[in-house]
Amino acid sequence: MSSIITKPDELRDALKNADNMPLPDQVLMVTPDHFSVDYIINPHMEGNVGTVNPEAARWQWEVVRDKFRHLGLKMHEITGQPGLPDMVFSANQSLPYVDSKGHRHALMSIMHSDQRKDEVPFFEQWYRQNGYEIHYLNPQEINDFEGMGDAIWHFKKRLLWGGFGYRSSRKAYEHISRTLDVPVVILELIHPSFYHLDTCFCILNSDSVLIYPPAFTKDGLELIHTAFSNVIEAPEKEAEELFACNASCPDGRKVIIQKGCNEVNKALKKLGFAFLEVDTSEFLKSGGSVFCMKMLLW
Repeated sequence: MSSIITKPDELRDALKNADNMPLPDQVLMVTPDHFSVDYIINPHMEGNVGTVNPEAARWQWEVVRDKFRHLGLKMHEITGQPGLPDMVFSANQSLPYVDSKGHRHALMSIMHSDQRKDEVPFFEQWYRQNGYEIHYLNPQEINDFEGMGDAIWHFKKRLLWGGFGYRSSRKAYEHISRTLDVPVVILELIHPSFYHLDTCFCILNSDSVLIYPPAFTKDGLELIHTAFSNVIEAPEKEAEELFACNASCPDGRKVIIQKGCNEVNKALKKLGFAFLEVDTSEFLKSGGSVFCMKMLLW
């Protein structure tokens, strides 16, 4: 069922025909042993080089980890490595999935920035040790693809939403669609502060999504509104300064989100969601929050 989706009618058909997929029941995180801001590869890092408080970062990371544990997900950890301060953002280095027979797979990323390319082998090693079949993109054909930072599974469906424009190439999704045999809805990102899809697009359940509209083209917004009957729009301050849309809703009911996103939380409550606030302020300095800090998998 491979295809690249760019039009509402195509999306309606794809959602109707897409196979069901179980929700992830496990989480992979990277310990923040070496997390810091050592360079600038996104607008949020500006002015934050050398400002991370390691003790505060460790405490914040443990609170996020424990929130996922309390929601009943099995936790796995990879030890952070020296010289790889952004490895802690474990959503970026791979795209895991489970096929219709229950077999587990992982597609490895091609990181956009040279500073992050050496992160990927540590994740590949973990996947191999845990019985996943590994897949690769051809670096001769595809410049970059940053895993679930840009490729997000639809709720309980074998259908991907793929962001491109900053960290992932549009062409990558043609290969991904063929390799995984799934349709991919592509969304062009147009705001430099929202360089990954997971910074401006958070799927809550099959009917609801949280977005920051200025991050998308008009066509992209039309696709989003085609798929979701409830579209929560985060205000600028909460989206850009607090990374509201980098929340995570692993069970379709409870949303783990950076504290202070008051307008978004009101909208979540109105739709019947519970919100679990955490402090990720040290990680915001590097351009990441809850979703970036974990990888949901099977």
